[in-house]
Formats: sequence, C-alpha cells, structure tokens
Amino acid sequence: MKSHLPRTTGRHRRTTRVLAASLALTATTFGVAGCDSAAAGTLEGSRLELPVAGGTAVVDTASLAVNARTAHGRALVLSGPAGGGLGKPGPVTRTAHGARWSYPAKGLKVTASSERGRLRITLRADRDGSVSWPVTGTDRAAAALQLPRGEGLDVPVRDAFWNADAEKGGLAGSTVDVSEGLSLPLWGYSMGAAGVSYLTPTDIGTSLRLASTGGRLRTTAAHAFDAGEDTRDYEVSFALTDGNPVAPAADYRSYLAQRGQLGNLRRKIRQNPANGKLLGAFHAYVWGDARTASGVDKLKQLGVDRMWLGYDAGPDPMNAAAVTAAKKAGYLVGPYDTFANGQDPKTADSPTSVWPGRVYPDFCIRKADGTAVTGFGGRGCYLSSRAFEKAEPGKHYLADRTRTMVANGADSYFLDVDATGEVFRDHGKGHEMTKAGDREMRLARMQRLSKNLVLGSESAQSWANQVLAFDHGSGTPVADALWQLQRDRQKWGGYAPANAPKIFFKPVKLPAELATAMYDPKYRVPLYETALHGSLVNAERWELSYEKLPEQKTTRALLAMLYNTPLNYVLDGPTLEQKGPEMAALQKYFSPLHRAAGTEQLTSFRWLTGDRSVQRTVFGDGTLTVTANFGSRAHEGLPGGCVDAKLRTDDKPRRLCPAQANG
Repeated sequence: MKSHLPRTTGRHRRTTRVLAASLALTATTFGVAGCDSAAAGTLEGSRLELPVAGGTAVVDTASLAVNARTAHGRALVLSGPAGGGLGKPGPVTRTAHGARWSYPAKGLKVTASSERGRLRITLRADRDGSVSWPVTGTDRAAAALQLPRGEGLDVPVRDAFWNADAEKGGLAGSTVDVSEGLSLPLWGYSMGAAGVSYLTPTDIGTSLRLASTGGRLRTTAAHAFDAGEDTRDYEVSFALTDGNPVAPAADYRSYLAQRGQLGNLRRKIRQNPANGKLLGAFHAYVWGDARTASGVDKLKQLGVDRMWLGYDAGPDPMNAAAVTAAKKAGYLVGPYDTFANGQDPKTADSPTSVWPGRVYPDFCIRKADGTAVTGFGGRGCYLSSRAFEKAEPGKHYLADRTRTMVANGADSYFLDVDATGEVFRDHGKGHEMTKAGDREMRLARMQRLSKNLVLGSESAQSWANQVLAFDHGSGTPVADALWQLQRDRQKWGGYAPANAPKIFFKPVKLPAELATAMYDPKYRVPLYETALHGSLVNAERWELSYEKLPEQKTTRALLAMLYNTPLNYVLDGPTLEQKGPEMAALQKYFSPLHRAAGTEQLTSFRWLTGDRSVQRTVFGDGTLTVTANFGSRAHEGLPGGCVDAKLRTDDKPRRLCPAQANG
C-alpha cells in the first residue's frame, strides 16, 4: 500500500524531528510521576482545574468534558462531553486532591483527583446501566491513534486505509472489548509535540468504539455497569505525554510499577534459574523427527545455543530421552496443555480434554439458564476455573495433570488461553464466578505452576505479567480477517498429516489488506514491549511460525530484532533439514542481544525518517541500540532490509540482513 504520509514539506520535516526526538521513557518524561500534588486545584462553577504532570487538567462537572493546558500554554481536548448526556449534576464537594459530585438521573457518583501526576476519574453506579465516555480524538490537532492490538499500532487519524471499515482491513465502525481485544488496557493520541494517554484499569465491561468522522478516526469508550458482573465501578486515568507513539505504554508501565503490579524477569530468574534459559532463545513447536533426541542433536549441531521447544499433548509426546537431550543442550522443553476444555472421555478428540471422575460435565461453565458454555471449536464445554480451585485441595486434578505431563523431565509448560482476555461469568451451582473472579482463579493456578516450571500462556494480557515468564501471541496484531482465513482449510491448511499438520506448515500468502493491517512496519510500534519488556518474553502466535508467511519473513525478522523479541517456529524433520541453517543464523545473531537486553526496559523508540521506514529502539541505559531499515534504500550506510544492533560493549554495530541469512 502506498504511504499516506504527506510530502516532506518544511513543516513536515519539523514534525518529523519532533516525533524522532530521542526520549528516555521514564515516569517523569511522560508526566506520570513527580506531581502527586497535595493541592486540590480550583473550582469555579462547573470548571474544576487539577494539577497534572506537564500542565493542568480541566474537568467540566456538568458534562464530563475534559480539557488540558500544557506547561507551555497549549490547549488540548482530552475528552468531549459524555455521549447521550448525564443529566443535571448534583452539588460539587471539594476533597483533599480534587472533588466529588453525582449525576442522579444516571445513578452515578463521580470523583476526580490529581494522583501521581495523572487525572484520575472514577464513576460508581448504584444501578445497572452504561456510560459512553471518554470521547477521544476530537481535538483538531490529534494526528495519530495508538492502539495496543497485539504488539501495538500507531495509526495516522487521516489514513485512508484505517478509516475504511473492518471488512477492508480498517478500523472504522468496529468496537473492541478492552479486556479481551487489546493486549494492554489503554489507548492514546499524539498531537505533534504533545499527546494524551488513557488508562482503564477497570477493563472488564469496558469497550472502545472506533468511528471515522470527516475522514478522521475518533474513539469513544463505553462501560457497562452490571452488579452481577461486579462492574459497577469505572476508572479512567488521563496523562499528558510528549506525543511519542509509545508514550501511553510508558505511562502504563509506570502505573504498574507504582502499584507493585509490574513483573521482573530478573527476579523470576532468581526464583527459578531455568527462566534464564529464555534469554537468547528462539521458540519452536516440534513434530515428527524434530521432537526426538536426534532432532535435538541436529539443532545443537547447527549451532543453536538456546531454544524453547514445545510439543502437543498427543499420543506421541517428547520422550524422556529427547527431553534429556534438550536440557543437556541448554534448551527449555515443555508440553502444550489447557485446563479450559472438558469433553466426554468416551468421545473426546484430545487428551487435554479428558479429565477424571465427573469433572466433565460437573465443572462446565453454565449460562444463566443452566446450559453449558460450548467449548472452543464447538467441542465439549469450557471448564470453570473456580470449580477447579474449590476441588484442588482435596482432589488435586490440576496438580496430578501437571505431574503427569512433566513426568518426562520437562522444565517448561505452555498453558493455553489462561492468560488471554477470554474470561467467563459462571452461573454453575457451587462454582459461581464473575469474569474478574475467573481472572483471580487463573492467576492462582498459574502462580503455582510458575514456582517450578518456566510458564507461558497464549496472548498474555497485562494482568498476567507477574506470573508468566513468556507468552505466545501478544506480539501479533491480529486483524479479524486472519480468523476468517484460518477457517478456510483449503487455503490455510488442516490438521493432517499428523507429523506435520498443514495448519502449521503450509506456507500462506496473506491478502494485501490483511498484510497491511498486521505487518506494515510504518504502522507498527512496540507498545507491549514498552510496557512489559523485562517482565516477560513475548513472541508471535504459534500457528504463525516464521516460515508460515514467506512474504513477511524479512519484516518479521527486523521487527523481532528491533523489539528484542524471539522468533517462533514449527519444526519437523524436513523443515529442520531445509530451514535449520537459516534459523541457526538468525538465532546466533539474536542470542547475545537478548541475553544482554532481555531483562531491560525498552527506553526509547523513534522514527529516523519521515516515511517511518527506518526505526530505532534503545534498551536500558544504552545497553542495546537497534536500528532497522524496512525500506528499499540505504539510510546512513544501513541497507534496506537490514538491521544494525550495537551493545554498549561493542566497537561497531552487528549487522543482519535476514534475506541473506543462510547459516
């Protein structure tokens, strides 16, 4: 797709310099710390002014419109009035850090306060209902929307592609469940040298609607107040930023750290030294001969010094000899499992869906009418995490399952779906739970697993970052069209043959719109890594192996090196023979970089060219600097399709041109 960026006018060059300005992603830089002011601001009529880092926020207590004035005197619109109106507000009462008031017609009580440099607004409802707020992207200066779909997107608000509807790959007209469809509970806007971050800690029950208005993308959040789901509270925190595209994620990292909710990979390694073997490792699910001891030896002979090897829980898992060989080689190895599905043992199509006793059907999640919630792919039912937690002290279903799965000596574990946004309300008698309760139960069992195993899960949401060492999926900005393509078994491939299922091994050409939505580098930004790099290791979805999408290989390799994240593979004997040398060359380049920076914070991201084709990241205090050229022309000596990485201890950059990697 052709670029929608304007020509390089003088004004555009100045804008580029602003966006490309190097930044240290510290709390102070992004206006999220150092301003926990005791001042309660001022109140004149319906105008409540509160101090925030980088300026002043102004809340209209009559409509919930929010504006701001930066320290440089610039006026910003942070939110329009709440959609649909709120009714006449009640009296405003001053508090130590702000004010509180109500909207009696909607049954809402509101507090607004200045907290750690942010504007924090909470709404509590005394009845079920909803509110459409904040209304964002309405400032005429809003230039780009940041959206944490997978790793992250930065979308110019006037871009024609994204202003199209979802059927054409765009965003207009779509609604995203914040708790399920976004990898982080946030979004943001850049306004040149200024910007705003929106955090919604109460993500369950919150959605984000995207609309194209006058050719510009706008967003409106909505929250459903539901006593049964325990979502009667809604919170939004606003922070002023410097307009850098990853600033909202830096704001969120600071938010998590301030509340003791940010995991630390160094600490996880101290607690379980095996976690350290993730540093420098590529990831691969193995099939056929690749899951044997000789297959492992082949990897080692190729010069691969670190790998995470996973295998399905079918009738032919990795045996003890293969696991021993993997561990001797310095690799991590573990099974795929899921605690989420139950089927009748007499007809179950997967061993992971077979449970003892009456787990099926007694543990099935139930709807309000008592019927079971059908499991993934129309198979069996989804199983209640609360039912398992209640039974575990006496029955040990999960502990026994895990013990059986790692009897071959495996030191890692991939627990499918537990860390995703897909959580459930359960009406089943004796194991009732809300979606938030489901999260709590999942976190409890993942915490137990992580004590002795290197634990990973699928498309990890940020709330799971403290218990996981790695995840597969949050690196992929999935567009809905991907699921449609995967359902076409003719194009995507099915589950045969058993030793190399085409669903994983068959190369696929993505439609142009889908390729743009997922992998066009000018729209990609490392929001997830900015928030969570150094907490866990993030990779792409396992059915999207590096070889699955041949036309995206170079871009995906450059993104992996730029973001300091591993590539994910599926391997069988022939693939290992044919593609092994290339994989080994890429892993050899990645390994020392990730060993040095995998536990560090991503501290800088910037574009070096106006067309966004050349991008740079920095990790830690200069521990690692990476420059990737996604274009076709050289930039300051760096050829198109190549990446330079420089460790602090290096005399000169290390160069990789993925298309030329051949071992």
